[in-house]
Amino acid sequence: MSNIATVLKDEIIRLARKETRNETEKLRKASVQYRTEIAALKKRTAALEQQLSRLEKANGQKREAPSQTEDTAKARFTAKGFKSLRKRLGLSATEIGQLLDVSIPTIYNWEAGNASPREKQLAKIVMLRGMGKREVDAILQQRAA
Repeated sequence: MSNIATVLKDEIIRLARKETRNETEKLRKASVQYRTEIAALKKRTAALEQQLSRLEKANGQKREAPSQTEDTAKARFTAKGFKSLRKRLGLSATEIGQLLDVSIPTIYNWEAGNASPREKQLAKIVMLRGMGKREVDAILQQRAA
């Protein structure tokens, strides 16, 4: 009787291994296919980046994004400084919100120190620091028109 049990057990193990091998083979083939697709996409991306850099050189343009991130990386944001900037320019929270494309509560949260601006808004704040009242008023009038 134990002989039949061992034979049955061996047969079950053999069939389980066969099924496992079949399933893992399918997964391995899919994995290989995905890897080749990823490699092709990486090559395509590299080729497109090279083409973009050639076109930029041909047009004499430089990428503006790195220069903006360098300025914003150096810039510090403090709630007190932002509030004094707004007062110096004579702007209401609504007006500075329009300039920075943010809501009024966001301005008050920045001034209270409850939140800080994202990189996009920080770049705009850095630009505002170098402007005077007349320049800011001109921008607001252009946006209103």
